[in-house]
Amino acid sequence: MSDSFDITQIQSIIDTGIPQCGDIGVKVTEMDDRGVTMMLPYDARFAGNPVNGVLHGGVITTLIDSASGMCIYVKLKKYIPIATLDLRIDYLKPATPGEDLYAHAYCYRMSKQIAFVRSVAYHTDPEDPVANSVSTFMLRSTPTKPLNVAASELEEK
Repeated sequence: MSDSFDITQIQSIIDTGIPQCGDIGVKVTEMDDRGVTMMLPYDARFAGNPVNGVLHGGVITTLIDSASGMCIYVKLKKYIPIATLDLRIDYLKPATPGEDLYAHAYCYRMSKQIAFVRSVAYHTDPEDPVANSVSTFMLRSTPTKPLNVAASELEEK
């Protein structure tokens, strides 16, 4: 892994390569060999029900999908184009109004063309999840380089 492969680089990809994540304020909080953790700060604008303030499932999905994709870079220790093939989320309980939401994702298996990821969304305790997820991602999904990644960071074909 090069020196520029760090949390700042992943945050840059999130901010510019996934515009909706930048718009809603998703931040990378941790990144290591066990995966990636991202945080979505609570914002009443994202409530699915403005009366009770519970977050809409769409922003929870965005957080989980983004963390799941970024953990693949951590696993591979390089940047390659990826695309979500399948994302299954079990919503276990409503997100608590006013509380930030976290998602931790890790890649548990990798084949030549597919990455397999598990993720959990939670407020303060990963053992008390708001949602669980399993997903698959296509590796080398396009010849297009990931945004804001230097050519020297990309895998040679």
